[in-house]
Amino acid sequence: MSFRRIGILTSGGDAPGMNAAIRSATRYALSCNLEVIGIFRGFLGLINEEMKVFDHRSVSNIISHGGTILKTARCPEFLEEDTQRRAVGIIKKYGIDGLVLIGGNGTYQAGIALSRKWGIPCIGVPGTIDNDINGTDETIGADTAVNTALEAIDKIRDTVTSMERIFVVEVMGRDSGFIALQVGLASGAEEVIIPERNYDIHRMCHDIVEGNLRGKISWIIIVAEGAGSAEKIAAQITEITSLETRVAVLGHVQRGGSPTAKDRNLATRLGAYAVELLIQGATAKAVGVQSNQLTAVDLEFAVSKKNVDCDVFLQLIKKLT
Repeated sequence: MSFRRIGILTSGGDAPGMNAAIRSATRYALSCNLEVIGIFRGFLGLINEEMKVFDHRSVSNIISHGGTILKTARCPEFLEEDTQRRAVGIIKKYGIDGLVLIGGNGTYQAGIALSRKWGIPCIGVPGTIDNDINGTDETIGADTAVNTALEAIDKIRDTVTSMERIFVVEVMGRDSGFIALQVGLASGAEEVIIPERNYDIHRMCHDIVEGNLRGKISWIIIVAEGAGSAEKIAAQITEITSLETRVAVLGHVQRGGSPTAKDRNLATRLGAYAVELLIQGATAKAVGVQSNQLTAVDLEFAVSKKNVDCDVFLQLIKKLT
């Protein structure tokens, strides 16, 4: 298939580094004499025809910015065949020969439908802070989110130590404990609670009391949002131990901020590679890196559950407490 024009969109939760991927995909495509259409607000913008022709200057000075200049939105109605049919009609109306889809699992599921059912060439670029995409060691935004959370937890540690308190810190991670595990190990946290593993509140409280009796004056517990509410866990700890427990919910601060050099470079490599794969005639693929080498896997494999060796992290954190 001869390519003349590609579309680029970002969908689902934003991640630091998405702008770097947009910039890379746009300029690489232009360097290959392709036209570029920026599609605003993800698949919702696609079905509403929120389009703009991008040139070289359209993506100037965005590599250091968090968020996405293309905006993003969730579009649950895209699961419906009528909505997909409308999207395909719009893609053809604008003469778009293939799509670069920057996002996570939901974005990739839409890409599977468009490519497999409707014959629209799609390449996925992994933009998600949860690092939960199969076929890649890293996803765009994960490194920045971890460092953002870690900086906040380091500050919390100062007051935890000074005030001799227990703190439950809630980080993002609806289905993935990636951020919680990374910051738990890097911050010297005493406990980490993640969706992938059950936790024993009574065992944890016993350890807290035993530590307190030995003179341990502070305790930080990291909880991924999908594993439980920090408020509820803190209330349980106070009830069981009678020790004062405070809560910090980091929330969406983890999605924002200037991307790290690692995320910018990853996004730049993957954005360009996605366009190159479209030019080569690939479809329904997700780009990534494995052992620092560019790779591509089927979108179906990319959205299958990623196996993470959580126990190695949890055991090491426990041994170092």
